Amino acid sequence: MHRGKSPRASRLPIVIAQRDDPPMEMIMNEEIGKRILNVLDQHRVLTIATLRPDGWPQATTVVYANEGLTIYFVCDPGSQKATNLARDDRVSLTIDHETPQVTEITGLSMAAHAQAVVNPAEASKALQMLRLRYPRLPIPMPEDVRIFRVTPTIISVIDYSKGFGHTDLVTC
Repeated sequence: MHRGKSPRASRLPIVIAQRDDPPMEMIMNEEIGKRILNVLDQHRVLTIATLRPDGWPQATTVVYANEGLTIYFVCDPGSQKATNLARDDRVSLTIDHETPQVTEITGLSMAAHAQAVVNPAEASKALQMLRLRYPRLPIPMPEDVRIFRVTPTIISVIDYSKGFGHTDLVTC
């Protein structure tokens, strides 16, 4: 690790392309890494799309907790979401919020993999993170839910203040 770099920054993804730039690979700067982590830390709800057996995407809303870029959510083991993910772990998700002006739209869109958490220590940690983030939400016992770990592969950092449709494309 280079002197003066934070350990968090050294693990951040790299920027592959910006919408208006020719594709080129560059090391992610700390500013965009902080923007990604700030969006994850400041929001509480995401929309996740899984793939149904017929190939159609199914989008649902879940609450989440994150540790860096790793996102955790829970769902009923018999839900369509859990069934879809048992067959195909690829997901797309968005994290954003409504704004009064189009030029204020910011958020994240991700292509990711969502795997069921089977390690008891990780499951306990994920549930504790959710309990801390949502103290009034009754978080069930591990045996009553399916816990998923979402690992992003591609992140689009959306920021319309930099121009209509502006995104920074990041690979993890």
